[in-house]
Amino acid sequence: MSATLSTMEPDAEFDADGNADVVAALGADSLTYKVWGGDWCPDCTGQLPQFAAALDAAGVSGDRVEQFPVEKVDGEKQGPGMDEYGVTHIPTVIVFDDGEEVARFVESADTDIATYLARELGAD
Repeated sequence: MSATLSTMEPDAEFDADGNADVVAALGADSLTYKVWGGDWCPDCTGQLPQFAAALDAAGVSGDRVEQFPVEKVDGEKQGPGMDEYGVTHIPTVIVFDDGEEVARFVESADTDIATYLARELGAD
């Protein structure tokens, strides 16, 4: 079983109806997600539950979302796949379409993770 983040528990307050376009964009069958975060990280605890709820509303199954818990060791972030995927800040979410990276959210943006990624996916 792969590692999980408690911050990836879906936020029950997420408004799926009010975010129908976002939910539709995230739910495409060919998309998979890699999520780096830390349950100790304020940015992650603030952003990942909403993102998880959007994925849940989109019908994205757990086998399409790989979670990579990041720990802080001697002030440095450490976790699986960070070097391989060039992850330096959390949360980081990388979206793949048939194995090719098509969008990436890193730490913060002008909007929430789900909306940002939906916008990036729509730009293709």
